[in-house]
Order: sequence, then C-alpha cells, then structure tokens
Amino acid sequence: MLCLKGPGARCWRSRSPRGGWWRVWSPRVRGGGADAARYYWRSTEHALVPSTWDLDHHYVHRSVIPTLHFQPSLPRLPIPELEDSIKRYMAAQKPLLGDNEYRNTEKLAMTFKNGVGKDLHRNLIELDKKNFHTSYISGPWLDMYLSSRDPIVLNFNPFITLKRDPQESYNNQLVRATNLTVSAIKFCNSLRSHILEPDIYYVNPEWSKSKAFKRFLSLLPTWISWYGAYFAEAYPLDMSQYVHLFNSSRVPKQDKDELFSDHAARHLLVMRNGHFYVFDILDPIGNILHPYEIQAHLINILQDGETVAEYPLGYLTTENRNTWAAVREQLLQAGNEESMYKIDSAIFCLCLDSFIVQNSTHLSHCMLHGYGYNRWFDKSFSLIITGDGTAGINFEHSWGDGIAVLRFINEVYTDSTKHPAVTPRSTAVLCSTNVEKLEFHMNESIQSAVTVARQKFDKQIHKMTVKPLEFRKFGKKYLIQERMSPDAVFQLACQIAAYRHFGKIVPTYEACSTAGFKHGRTETIRSATIYTKQCAQAFIRDRKKYNAQELRKLIDSCSKYHKFLQMEAALGQGFDRHLFALRYLAESRGGPIPEFYQDPAYRYINHNILSTSTLSSPSVYLGGFGPVVPDGFGIGYNIYDYWLGCNITSYMEKDLDEFLFNLEGSLSDFFDVFEGRSLNTD
Repeated sequence: MLCLKGPGARCWRSRSPRGGWWRVWSPRVRGGGADAARYYWRSTEHALVPSTWDLDHHYVHRSVIPTLHFQPSLPRLPIPELEDSIKRYMAAQKPLLGDNEYRNTEKLAMTFKNGVGKDLHRNLIELDKKNFHTSYISGPWLDMYLSSRDPIVLNFNPFITLKRDPQESYNNQLVRATNLTVSAIKFCNSLRSHILEPDIYYVNPEWSKSKAFKRFLSLLPTWISWYGAYFAEAYPLDMSQYVHLFNSSRVPKQDKDELFSDHAARHLLVMRNGHFYVFDILDPIGNILHPYEIQAHLINILQDGETVAEYPLGYLTTENRNTWAAVREQLLQAGNEESMYKIDSAIFCLCLDSFIVQNSTHLSHCMLHGYGYNRWFDKSFSLIITGDGTAGINFEHSWGDGIAVLRFINEVYTDSTKHPAVTPRSTAVLCSTNVEKLEFHMNESIQSAVTVARQKFDKQIHKMTVKPLEFRKFGKKYLIQERMSPDAVFQLACQIAAYRHFGKIVPTYEACSTAGFKHGRTETIRSATIYTKQCAQAFIRDRKKYNAQELRKLIDSCSKYHKFLQMEAALGQGFDRHLFALRYLAESRGGPIPEFYQDPAYRYINHNILSTSTLSSPSVYLGGFGPVVPDGFGIGYNIYDYWLGCNITSYMEKDLDEFLFNLEGSLSDFFDVFEGRSLNTD
C-alpha cells in the first residue's frame, strides 16, 4: 500500500465500508495557499485517488444569499404605545382578578400611564433612537438573565432531544457522536464563511425552492435587501444570536455574569465520566479534521477507562451563581487558568454518557440535568450522546432563544442522517492521537465546594418530576380541517385542565419569537383570557347547560382571540417586554420603583403557574424545561400532523399526575365536541 508522508504527518488506518483497510496520512502543513491544504488519499484496488472530503464536505450547504445579507435592513422592534400596553395588561389581568382587585389595579395602571410611566416611556423612546443598531429589549433582557443568581440548571437551561437516526445501526454511540459532531462543525464553518442559508419565513414555500428568486435577493444592496424579500411575502429573520452559538460560555461573576467568546479557538471539548478532554477539530486554516481522525479521538476518550472523577467540576455549574463565581476565582488562583480557558473557548461541549435511556421520562431527566458530573451547563450548548446513541442539546439561555438552536438542530440532524461522515462498519485506529486530558489543581476548599454543590444538585433534581403525554385522537391536520388554531386548542386545553385543578384561571406564559425584527428576542402571549375563562367554566362548572354546538362556538371564540394575540406578540405589540423595559429603566436610574410595579396583581401575573413553549420540527423527538415557579408546571409541547404530545415538569408530583389527567380529559372533550357528540356529565 502506498502512503504519502510529510513533516509532522500522522498516520491512521480506517476500515472501508466495502471491506479492507484505508491507510491515511495527514500532513499538517502550516501556512497559507495551496501548500496549506490537507490531503487525504486512499488506496482502492491498487489505484491512488484523492478523497473528496476536503473538497466537498466542509459545509452543510453553500447559500447563494450571504448569511447576514438582510441584517442591516431588518426592521427595528417597535416600542408599543404606552396606552396600548396598559390596555393589553388590564385585559390580561381581567380573568385573574376579582372585581375589587381589578379596580385597584386599574387605578394604579391609570396613575402610572399618566404620570411616571409617561416619563419613562418618553425616555425609553429617546434611548432607543440613540441605539439604532439594536432593539430596546435586547440589553435589558440579556441583563435579566446574567443578573439572576439562581442556578441555571432547571431554572433556565432548556433541552431539545433529536429523533433517532432512521437507520438504527447508525445509532451506535461512537458512530452517532462522530456524525453529529462533524455535521455541527460543518454548520459552524458554513456560518463563519457566510454561506449558511439566512433564516427566512416564506408565506409561499415555493419561493424557498426558487434559485432565481434567491439570486435576485443576493444581488440587492444589503440596506434594501429586506424590502425586496418583503414584497414577495418572504420575511428574513434576525440572526444576531448566532454569534454566540459556538466558542462561547457564560462565565460566573459576582452579581452579574458575563458572556465570553473566542472564535479563534479550534478545539472541541469532550466530557466523559466527569473528565475533560480537548482536541483540535479544525486545522489552522479552518478545515475540519477527517471524520476517521475525529472518530479515532473519540475512541481514545471512550477507551480511557477512567471511573467517575472524584471531584467532578461540572457540579459547580449547577450552583448559585455568586457561589460558583467565588469558587471559580479559587480555581484560577490555584493555577487552572489554561484549563478553564480551554473549557470556555471550546467550539462546543460533547457529553458522552455511559448509560442507556430507559424511557422518555428518563430521557428528559438525562437531557435536562443528567447526573451533574458529566455536564458543563455554562457552555452555549452541549451535545449529549447517551450509551445507546440517543442525542440531545442542552443550552444556556442568556445568549439566545430556541429559534437559533432549533435551526442548528434541524441542519445537523438532516446532514448527519442524509450525509453521514462515517458508517457503522468503518472504524479508525490512529497510530497516535492529540487528545489532551485536562488536569486541575484543587485544594481542600475547592474539593469541599464540589461536594456541597453535588449534594445541593442531587437534592434538587430528586424534587422535580417529568412526565410526558401523547394524545392520539387528533393532530394539526384535523384541527385545521375543523378551522381551529392548533396552538390555541392546546393552550385552551391547558387552561381548562388548570381551572379544574386549581379551581380558577392562573397566570400563563407562552413564548413568542420576535425574530422578525433586528435583535428581537421574545414576547409573551397571555393565553389566559376572558374567553378561556368562560370556556373553562362551561366545560367544568356548567357542563350540563351547553350542547356540543354551543361549546364549539366557545372554542372557536378562544381560537380566534388566541390567533389575534399571537399576531400582536409576533409584531412586537405585546405588553410584557414594554413594561419590563420601563421597570428596568426606572431601576437603572436608582430612583424608587413605581407603585404600579409593587402591586400584588403585577407580581401575581408574572408568577407564571403555566409556563409553555412549543417546538415544531421534523428533527425533534421532545423538548422541555423546568417550571419557572415552585408551584407551577413547565410545559413543552409539539403538535404533529396526526397527534400531539407534551413534556411537563413540576416539583409537585401528585399535582402533575392530576394535571396530566385533566389535560387529556380536556382534549378528549374537545374531540367529542368537534365530532358533535354530547359530553359525559357524570
């Protein structure tokens, strides 16, 4: 067999999918130009042919339109009129308050609108005009996340689980970890090279397939490019959050954390049994290592044989943020600066777990928090692969929202399943590897801090329950056929389930992206309305008084109003972010907090018993997040074509069981109503 060698070359053997062995040499040529390229050769039937890996496979795709082509011309997030925000706020309070409470809150709201609120609103507009490059909510919302001292695990970090590879043999942990890692780096390269397809919402999906239309958009100057897309009912979305997707971490600091990024770093962080490993996955000119070399490095890590670390530092990322900030300073002072830098600057974190997933509940626990020792929750995101090849993402929430992470997951899942970098039959054996195991100097104080963090973490995760629900009687297509909003129907089912459980309507939060605007984040849809309250009372308290046709009209009213609230929120015309920004402005100036914000009703509406978020993706199996209040539920849901499912977390196991029972009952009642059947009144 022929080999091409060069100074500093590394040799490995890899088994061909068709049998036999390939021997591969990788010359590590530093510098630029053609001489700097890495060449891979394979000997096949005595013929020496160049591999196409370096030529064709460094990107998930090559977009005609540059990635950030629309960013300069994106519309700015509007600041609602204060009068409109107060009206919306009072409408959201109506189903939550008694008559006396409502009158008192209304009085405070009117006083705020005509007094200090008016001044704050004017100041917010003036400040917004001076910061034309961003949105009025971007800074305050980021500060809200970074200033919270609560542990980020369970309280902030969500998770999303990928579907299994359709070819079961590709779900081997090593194979799937290699393929997903390669696809993730291809996505990173596409983003960095500005050839990742821009995020665009097409009203007419056919435009997304038109090369001529995309070529036309690419030729428009960036300062008018958004308008060209808009006239064809294609809506480009903000992509500013993507800058923190790779090579980023949240760094604990006293009172307020910081976001750290170093896009020059080329290494991957891998965690196994609480130990940390790093290796360069990109060469100096940005080329991805050959997949068999990456696979070989992962084999080396999986075969390390180390038991769980005695003092796993990952537990520290589950601590109170001030506590963790103090311990981090101790770590730095103990001589661990370089190791901490390598963790913080890694492209992302790959967590290789040793256990096999038992069921969907076990899977949710694994992806939401795991066992603590094999996670670094501060990383922008961690790709988690269990022993049976189940994959998911846990991501730190301050830098961005689900829309960027979901796009990443969709691209990576599609690329790894349609264009796998390695096959189950291929193995790689390196003659030598460049995997570095990070070592840490820990004094007794640091060791004690790890032990305490572990105890707190174990106690907290055992308090929380996660349970799924699959409802198979109808899905998206059926509801659309019935001229109902699928999202509104699920939200209404939650309202009725909560009304049955608590005996009243409770504060509800549904996240809505405002990515249609420059540096938009999210807005809140207040799903608890006077319409849902009336409907809940009809289905529960006055069940015998209504026939199926009358109940259907009530559901239809809820659906129409919910769609209206969705539209307002997506257009930046909610009230939550506006009122939040006004309060943030008042606090930043050091003056007294307006009486409006001290109203118990204001605190209550922001004590979200039901915190909900939906995921819609062909790549996602399930997702979830922790409840945002101790007496509430965290509801992640997805509405598929023929069924719907949700994944609910709570610190109240008995209450969760009852809520799930009521939720399923509400959905079954809806089905009976849609089918024209009378409800069971027993």
